[in-house]
Amino acid sequence: MTDHTPNEARVIPLRPGPAASGPPVPPAAAPREPLWRHLVGDVLRKERQAQERTLKDVADAARISMPYLSEVERGRKEASSEVLAAAAGALGLGLGDLLARSHGELVRVTSRRSAVPARAVRNGSVRDGLCLAA
Repeated sequence: MTDHTPNEARVIPLRPGPAASGPPVPPAAAPREPLWRHLVGDVLRKERQAQERTLKDVADAARISMPYLSEVERGRKEASSEVLAAAAGALGLGLGDLLARSHGELVRVTSRRSAVPARAVRNGSVRDGLCLAA
């Protein structure tokens, strides 16, 4: 009936191609860029811990729920600018301070993976790479 041996799976290729010897090797995955919410959450958590404050204390001062602040710190929620400003304010930071620290963290994390310098010189001027537009 069939010309394959018992207890062996018969492989039917879906796409014709050259016969491969051995198991297929997946292509090397490119390093993923960190998500902004993870960077901001890390900065908020590090600052809160540096001040030796509890999650409840900061959440109460920011007038946001403690579970939501926890989710923001863990990078699970994409917080609005109002929530970020409130959390930063409760920690004694301005929104600009929070964003600048998050940018610094982004540069630090991505520069470990890349040999490209964080600053580029163009026409004699130094550019940091952070540009916010309203």
